[in-house]
Amino acid sequence: MSALEDIKTIIHVWLQESLQKETQEWGLTSILMGGKMLRSRLVLAIAQESAESKKLCAIIELIQSASLLHDDVIDDSLMRRGNPSLNASVGSKNAIMVGDILYSKGFYELSFLDPRIAQVISSSVVRLSNGEILDVCLSQSFNSDQEQYMRMIENKTASLIEASSEAAALLVGLDAEAFRVYGKNLGIAFQIIDDLLDITQDSSTLGKESLSDFKEGKTTLPYIYLYESFGQNQDFHSQERLKSYFKKTLTQEEQQWIIQSMQHYDCIKKSFHLAKALGEKALQAISAYNNTQLEEIMTKMIERDF
Repeated sequence: MSALEDIKTIIHVWLQESLQKETQEWGLTSILMGGKMLRSRLVLAIAQESAESKKLCAIIELIQSASLLHDDVIDDSLMRRGNPSLNASVGSKNAIMVGDILYSKGFYELSFLDPRIAQVISSSVVRLSNGEILDVCLSQSFNSDQEQYMRMIENKTASLIEASSEAAALLVGLDAEAFRVYGKNLGIAFQIIDDLLDITQDSSTLGKESLSDFKEGKTTLPYIYLYESFGQNQDFHSQERLKSYFKKTLTQEEQQWIIQSMQHYDCIKKSFHLAKALGEKALQAISAYNNTQLEEIMTKMIERDF
């Protein structure tokens, strides 16, 4: 059995311990374990396989799953990884409470680990939650502030990836700061690529409508670059047109106008180059370790199409 399968087994046991019988029948196992398990792969690449590293992975996956359950409620998302989200299946109230149970179980198991690791993981969840709040605030109107966007994804997405890398290093006595920097930059780059895929990939690949981020109130980096490009060319009419599409269901023609405008001003290419630069910065931080697994994780993350 692979280490990732071992981690899934641990999670399954914990779910049986924590959830009442009726809740266990909601298909949580398939919902929670259908992702890439990026954070677990990071921990294993840094700390290698052991009983403690697998337990740390299981804790992190519980916390990540809890955040996704809450995120789907906040965003009114009906799909998760190509399947109905839990809130769509059993209601938002139940999804929130299951998320709370997963958080609580994760923190309970975390209490048995090295206090330094517990502090790193728990503080990242505070940052993650603050990132969620900022995301909700930014969704109220079109956001043209790149600094606000970067701060939001650094907290909402990158904080737990950063903490996973740092905690794994602490577990085996490596340079925690170097791996923290790696995780932070990987996490920010990961979200930028995710935001790009929402624009560049079709709905069958994404498991949701393309350009759905903008419809849901997320002004991601390519949109910010496009707005700035219009302003630099004094095309204020196009700036207002772009803003008028925010949180709207777009026609095919309107979608094409956005994508063609982004291509004209190299907004997609510029966003990709930033993600790649962050990836290089991450690898530079851990260059002394010659960790080919972490290099491979970074390469696959940057070059993925989903």
